Amino acid sequence: MNWGIFEGLLSGVNKYSTAFGRIWLSLVFIFRVLVYVVTAERVWSDDHKDFDCNTEQPGCSNVCFDEFFPVSHVRLWALQLILVTCPSLLVVMHVAYRKAREKKHRELVGENGGHLYLNPGKKRGGLWWTYVCSLVFKAGVDAIFLYVFHSLYPKYTLPPVVKCHAAPCPNTVDCFISKPSEKNIFTLFMVITAAICILLNLMELAYLVSKRCRECLAARKARATSTSSYKQNDLLSGDLIFLGSDIHPPLLPDCLQHHMKKTSL
Repeated sequence: MNWGIFEGLLSGVNKYSTAFGRIWLSLVFIFRVLVYVVTAERVWSDDHKDFDCNTEQPGCSNVCFDEFFPVSHVRLWALQLILVTCPSLLVVMHVAYRKAREKKHRELVGENGGHLYLNPGKKRGGLWWTYVCSLVFKAGVDAIFLYVFHSLYPKYTLPPVVKCHAAPCPNTVDCFISKPSEKNIFTLFMVITAAICILLNLMELAYLVSKRCRECLAARKARATSTSSYKQNDLLSGDLIFLGSDIHPPLLPDCLQHHMKKTSL
């Protein structure tokens, strides 16, 4: 598979990502895609051919291999990397859609007719939700695949010898896995990098949500300040109207003023 296509498509994500997103993208391509392409495919290329069982029964080795390796590590990692990188492509497509709308709006109303988006790549409105959903999806996919790997291969490790008693094996036979130590090293490496990617996604999600909450609180505080200042200006303008007129405003109601005159008399 040509992973350079994904690298070219996702290179533009850096322009719309935060610092956590840039670190995540570098980690994915350097420590996951590059390791997968250069080493992992070669390490697992001979897993079926070198899976030996101490029996001459036809079909026993194939059945035992399928029982212990229901899904190949390489194919699971390929599917995981494809699903993890696809949400970032949705962010790029959303930005391209915004730019196309802005260009069409400019053609209709002219250069002085205003803008639909001041900055199409700024994470506001729908683009913010697209970006946040992509983070949740990426973290969820990595977490699900870690669970699947742990379910298929407990503790993410491969034993050098496995016991198999599936038909058509005549009895319980011993099967030997090729290069188990090397495969365990690469499996743990991919698991650790996936866990770090999950942590980076959660940190970026917390950063974006906290930043949006701070902006909302600041906007609400600014509106409250402007409202109070507007009310003060109204009161001051009313006082100035009374000061500029010859008729002074009554300090007390008319009935109270008449009662006070009688008592004084």
